[in-house]
Amino acid sequence: MADETTGESSGLEKFQSYVTTRKGMILAAEILLCLVILICYAASLYGGYLVVAICELVFAVVLLVVFALRLDQQFKVVSWVWSDFLRALIGALLFFITSLLSLIGGGDGARIAGGVFGLLATVLFSYDSYLSLLSIKSSKAAATETTDGV
Repeated sequence: MADETTGESSGLEKFQSYVTTRKGMILAAEILLCLVILICYAASLYGGYLVVAICELVFAVVLLVVFALRLDQQFKVVSWVWSDFLRALIGALLFFITSLLSLIGGGDGARIAGGVFGLLATVLFSYDSYLSLLSIKSSKAAATETTDGV
């Protein structure tokens, strides 16, 4: 529960407030889309593409927890923005490749559905990497302005 005297919010309140932000909604959508892709590939006779969906699901959940609980502000050893950018960029590339392989290879309906949802994931992960890149550029520009002004 939230401590009434100090004004600190609980982890659940932090999580709920983060999920309402643009980045939080994108991460939540990525998690849901990875779950859908995971179900499609699990239902397919060709289950070899499960690894991409599982890995991206785990990475997205970890980063959602880190950003929602503001652990990125406590652990400054890791560059969380760059980690998120690389995760989204690699996820977009891997989902694009596996989607093309699923769609070109054909097979059962679940594999084709996984390929279609994988293409949707490619677009979402690409958009997420674009937003992360904009964030990196704006923080770099702000850092150079503060050093130039001093």
